[in-house]
Amino acid sequence: MRLIPAGEFDMGSPDNEEGRFANEGPVHHVKISKPFYIGKYEVTQAQWKTVMGADNNPSNFKGDDLPVETVSWNDAQDFLKKAGDGLRLPTEAEWEYACRAGSKTRWYFGDNEGDLKDNAWYSDNSGNKTHAVGQKGHNEWGLYDMHGNVWEWCEDVWHGNYNDAPNDGSAWTTGGDEKSPRVLRGGSWRSLARVTRSANRLRSEPDGWFSNIGFRLAVAARANP
Repeated sequence: MRLIPAGEFDMGSPDNEEGRFANEGPVHHVKISKPFYIGKYEVTQAQWKTVMGADNNPSNFKGDDLPVETVSWNDAQDFLKKAGDGLRLPTEAEWEYACRAGSKTRWYFGDNEGDLKDNAWYSDNSGNKTHAVGQKGHNEWGLYDMHGNVWEWCEDVWHGNYNDAPNDGSAWTTGGDEKSPRVLRGGSWRSLARVTRSANRLRSEPDGWFSNIGFRLAVAARANP
């Protein structure tokens, strides 16, 4: 896990960002008032099996160092309950804040799409499969695979834009129920470049699972660890 400092940022993408989708706006200022921890890597199949059982591996692409995938939002919640210790999914705001790591560009490394191959597994270089976590570049806060490899579940209920979104970094759970779509972030091994941008977002039903969807852990920072 990596400690993410408290801070402020502008969430979403401006109207003139190349490749943007309408659901990435309006841009709104978010203040993260408390530090938190987030996974340095996506949850691996080895970690999943440690918690869920050695014979429980739903992944399509098998390998202990590969991200676990073919897991629904509900599956991720089951994992978190069994893992305990306050572990949870990141909120959508926490996810984008951690991904950007202070950047304001399309990706954490800048605006040049040509640099994406050094920083992400996506449609142009993945070979139509996942890859072991941590093989590409990391952002300024030491996080790997924030762009590509697998989509990552967030805690939030899906909303089609940021009108009335919370500005304190908390999960946006109003306006839905247990069957409402949930937010996915980061793009995957099958995504086009524009889909892996820091501001891009997607949705899926909470019981939906695909071979390009996984998750990353988060937990509150303790005052006295």
